[in-house]
Amino acid sequence: MVSALLTQLDARDRALFVRWAMPRRAGRHRAWFVITHVGGLWCSVAAAGLPLLIGGVVQGAGIHAAVGLVISHGIVQLIKRNVLRERPAVGLGATALVTHPDEFSFPSGHATAAMSVAFMYAVASPAWSVPLLVIAAAVGFSRVRLGVHYPGDVLAGQLIAVLTDVCVLKVM
Repeated sequence: MVSALLTQLDARDRALFVRWAMPRRAGRHRAWFVITHVGGLWCSVAAAGLPLLIGGVVQGAGIHAAVGLVISHGIVQLIKRNVLRERPAVGLGATALVTHPDEFSFPSGHATAAMSVAFMYAVASPAWSVPLLVIAAAVGFSRVRLGVHYPGDVLAGQLIAVLTDVCVLKVM
């Protein structure tokens, strides 16, 4: 029964990918390229780390963001190395419009990083929560649009980020 459910979820995930991914000939992928890099290593680390250097009111949120980012990234890498889901370029023969950092698709590290940092700052500053979470969601969607992740990879990464951050907030 579990196997049948996973097979159905995988089929729906692949169908959504086919509908949402940009075709190779679509020259409009530049904006998605910029958005996807907001969830990349350097932007995520900078977003979490800069407040630590600045100090003041934002320093506490920066500490939470940095801890949440490190823990969620570790969880993602552990899962990726055990699940070994192929990227859409291999699994579906799709064309990736951006290079991907490793060969495994599940879960999305970019989506996790963007959501992890955005969620911590959203909790610390509720007035900024909507734009922060929209940006994080856009990073996740960009990974599908650019052909490097299935929608389920993104959703799982964002869920890992939020659950990790909630746990970090409970402990710290």
